[in-house]
Amino acid sequence: MKSWLKVVYQTIKVFVLFTGCTILFYYGIMLLNEEYKDYHRYDEPNGAAVKVSASGVNESSSWLDRLILFYLNGE
Repeated sequence: MKSWLKVVYQTIKVFVLFTGCTILFYYGIMLLNEEYKDYHRYDEPNGAAVKVSASGVNESSSWLDRLILFYLNGE
């Protein structure tokens, strides 16, 4: 009888610990979501920003040229 109560007690402890960690994780994710909700990563940059790269691909290129460019550059 005592070992049965010990097993139930240990099970309840694990359940409470798991539930507490799950709730803590959930509210942590919600906090991060609120923090970055209004963060616009793709807005135009302000100031003296310079365009770093340009697409060097012509519109008249064939699918084979595009495939070779993909394998060479990964783009």
